[in-house]
Amino acid sequence: METYFAPAQRANENELAAEINTVSNNPIVSELLHSVGGFLVVLNKHRQIIAINDSFLQMLGIDNPEETFGLRLGEVLGCVHAHEEPAGCGTTEFCSTCGLATSIVSSFEHEKSVEKICALSATKNNKPIDIFLLVKAHPINIDEKKYLLLFLQDITKQQQRAAFERTFFHDVNNMLSGLIMASQMLVKENPSELAGIIYQASLRLSQEVSIQQSLLQSEDFDYKPIFFEVTLEQVLNELQSFFTNHPVAHEKNITISNTYPAVSIKTDISLLLRVLYNMVTNAFEATPQNGMVKVWLEEADYYVSFCVWNDQEIPQEITKRIFQRNFSTKDEEGRGIGTYSMKLIGEKVLNGHVSFSTSKSGGTIFKFACPI
Repeated sequence: METYFAPAQRANENELAAEINTVSNNPIVSELLHSVGGFLVVLNKHRQIIAINDSFLQMLGIDNPEETFGLRLGEVLGCVHAHEEPAGCGTTEFCSTCGLATSIVSSFEHEKSVEKICALSATKNNKPIDIFLLVKAHPINIDEKKYLLLFLQDITKQQQRAAFERTFFHDVNNMLSGLIMASQMLVKENPSELAGIIYQASLRLSQEVSIQQSLLQSEDFDYKPIFFEVTLEQVLNELQSFFTNHPVAHEKNITISNTYPAVSIKTDISLLLRVLYNMVTNAFEATPQNGMVKVWLEEADYYVSFCVWNDQEIPQEITKRIFQRNFSTKDEEGRGIGTYSMKLIGEKVLNGHVSFSTSKSGGTIFKFACPI
């Protein structure tokens, strides 16, 4: 049979039955099939399935593993190209660029582990779907014959989310560029206090989007800060304005001290406010209806500390992980970035120090010490 990529030949019925028996009676492979949490299949040298674990069967919606024996991966996954050539999966014009097919062939050929990402166009319930798989192929020898352990991880949601994020930030940044240019023209041609507010708000919004994009897309947070001198009065006014009508403050109270050290600080105000917004938001979320959140400033040792208090104690078991990324006491997906970003931005970028203290009698105080 003709092929555009991998060999077309398959094992005959007797060879296939013997291989299935050999692998199923191997204690190491049997243990792997029962212990591996992800998807695992064992392939013969013809890339045919001779063993498969329960997790993979459940994903495929198949009850009897024997239904998959002798088939190739693209055929059980419903790849739209799997049957375009008489010899099936691995032999079409599309297979030379398939992460799944190339990892299998390369691992067999070079006798080493190969890891790749496979973008699969498939059909399920007569509907087209896209599947992204992280594939790791690992060759093994059993009774002097070559087989392949294939570990698969479904990363479809992660890939789709990354694509949506790229598209979202691309479109939003384009719109913000237009907004900034329009507000610049407004300030130039019709100068007024309102025009200035619109222009500054558009710049601040653009910076906030850049900060959020860096937090979501980079472990190292590669946002480039812009430092300039600001007064403490300006920072506190921004904080007061932000929470005046914020939903998190509904039916709750906040007091922001109107006394503060007579100093100014050189900082990136967008990043500073991001740290403070998270501190105050967390305090409001821990505060019951009609409760109080307090904000004040302290000066010591060439630092100004922004202090945020609420009267609730943080449980001792949670305090150990309070700044850990993605750790949250709430169940919703996507939580656990607030306190992590406070620590990351406040210390790594703004060269300050983020800390907290908590007790049953004194409540919880978060502090951000910003260098003067």
